[in-house]
Amino acid sequence: MKAVRFYGKEDVRIEDIEKPSPKTGEVLIKIGGAGVCHSDLHIIHDGIPGADELTPFTLGHENAGWVEEIGDGVTEYKKGDAVIVYGPWGCGHCKPCQLSSENYCDYQSVQAYGGGLGLNGGLAEYMIVPSTRLLVPIGELDPVIAAPLSDAALTPYAAIKRSLTKLTTDATVVVIGIGGLGHMALQILKGVCGSTVIAGDISKDKLELAKTHGADYVINTTDADAAEQILKITGIKKAAVVLDFVGIGPTIALGKKVIGLNGDLTIAGLGGGAMDASYGQLPFGVRVSTPYWGSRAELIEVIALANQGKLDIAIETYNLDQTKEVYDKLHHGNIIGRAVMIP
Repeated sequence: MKAVRFYGKEDVRIEDIEKPSPKTGEVLIKIGGAGVCHSDLHIIHDGIPGADELTPFTLGHENAGWVEEIGDGVTEYKKGDAVIVYGPWGCGHCKPCQLSSENYCDYQSVQAYGGGLGLNGGLAEYMIVPSTRLLVPIGELDPVIAAPLSDAALTPYAAIKRSLTKLTTDATVVVIGIGGLGHMALQILKGVCGSTVIAGDISKDKLELAKTHGADYVINTTDADAAEQILKITGIKKAAVVLDFVGIGPTIALGKKVIGLNGDLTIAGLGGGAMDASYGQLPFGVRVSTPYWGSRAELIEVIALANQGKLDIAIETYNLDQTKEVYDKLHHGNIIGRAVMIP
């Protein structure tokens, strides 16, 4: 079968490998769609720290498709069932894993993070999922549409749930970065709360996307007075919540300027920016968090939102032979929404 393989820093190869067979407890998934994420670029450029011994492996951590074959002992699924793959794979036994929060597995620091993140992922025709606990049925959803929901929707959904008590009808939330995650965050906010939503980005195309996906206001964050524009909308209270899906110095600095007292400043982007959170650098009571993905239970909730018709993910579709082209487009910010590879 064809697969997109990572051999080490800056070394990605599209090649034919042997189709895997499921062992006891495993499930072989025929991939219908695999989303391409900025995290892939971080892996390609930086590798996985302390995990060089895991290479080569197949990239792709946003995956959906159909059950193709089951290993001995699997009774929950049968061939043809449409499923999405939960991305972060924990040990399955520690307390966070027992709570379905494998994204915060106690043993995360000593094992691969998941399929496409140290183990074989879904940028291929087939992938092995080691346990049925890592699968969620998607009902009538098209796997091409569903695949990116496993990260591009799950990550903002989990971040938003952390702040639900502050996302009241009289509050304002600022979403910075209207890419794959950001444009989903806008819709989730409109689906689960009634707050005023301000979207910020540097791209006119992405701000246009924001207008059609739930933003009440849009701000070009390259404007010298971007913070002032936001504060004119929020008034003296400032923003109750800032969701930063970029995470570089300028976006973090903007978030600090517009977050209000007792607000939530959530940095979900992996841009590598730093901030001074010492006393006096932020309004009193501000909670800074760096969430990672979401729980399997929250993925079930995301799929329910999608099946209710409340999530409209913007996608561009490509075939596996175009993967390197897609990575280049993603690197230069030329993907609107999410790129999905179709084997």
